[in-house]
Amino acid sequence: MKLIGMLDSPYVRRVAICMKMLGLEFEHAPISVFSTYDQFAAINPVVKAPTLVADNGKTVMDSTVILQYLASLAGPKQRLFPSHPDDCLRAARLTGLSLAACDKSVQIVYERNLRPADKQHEPWMDRVRAQVLAAYAELEQEAAAAPLPTEAERFGAAEVTVAVAWNFTQMMLPQIVSASAHPHLQAFSAAAEQLPVFVSTPAV
Repeated sequence: MKLIGMLDSPYVRRVAICMKMLGLEFEHAPISVFSTYDQFAAINPVVKAPTLVADNGKTVMDSTVILQYLASLAGPKQRLFPSHPDDCLRAARLTGLSLAACDKSVQIVYERNLRPADKQHEPWMDRVRAQVLAAYAELEQEAAAAPLPTEAERFGAAEVTVAVAWNFTQMMLPQIVSASAHPHLQAFSAAAEQLPVFVSTPAV
């Protein structure tokens, strides 16, 4: 299998870490949707990162869809998604909030970096900033109510997603989302980033 995309994308990094957790062998091709657009389009004309190229050559995109497929490859012993309904609900909530925070963080980054300043619509930016702050406020409450694990063997896709999302936002938007206002998320992410599977998959 081959994973296409840059690790500075939280979605690509999310998949890469989970693939390592599952013990799946894969080749990572750090191809950009910006600087190497044509090269990416030759693999997947939709040009969406991450893209997974399966062993039979078929491509799959969207990080959540990719993880669902990878879990099926790992079989009954897969550790990405819990099976108990209560655990599934918490994982779904953590994942949904984290991906929403990611999506809104990416929107802000793109708006700032790709759209000319005179074309940026401040009321829209205010709305997106409120959404990313709301997502992280909810995640902080979740982490305070039931601490997230810091042991590698207890990580699933939800925990990976929380850690990767927080790290990305702190790298890109620390002036918007304050680490000091989210102590539980900050502590969890800091611990996660020390795990070997995260260290070997840097967000660069």
